[in-house]
Amino acid sequence: MGHSLSADKRERQNVKRAKKNRENRVTLRKETKRIATVIAEGNVDVKKTLSEGFRAYDLAARKNAIPKKRADRKKSRLALALNRAVKAAAPAAK
Repeated sequence: MGHSLSADKRERQNVKRAKKNRENRVTLRKETKRIATVIAEGNVDVKKTLSEGFRAYDLAARKNAIPKKRADRKKSRLALALNRAVKAAAPAAK
């Protein structure tokens, strides 16, 4: 308990926001792991996987779960990993 009414309110707000941010980060982490397994398996539908990954990072950045520049960096690395997986799968398919 805080020493004043405003301190009590601030504490309630912090608890609520921390819970919401934690949920957003957990959702992002799950989506990231799912995409990583899709890439590792090799059966990559590039457009679908890329759009799902971008959507997850954009949503997390918009909700301030992660910084915007971190989301951009992660999206860039996701695209790079997908392109590498596609190139690795292409010679094996021939």
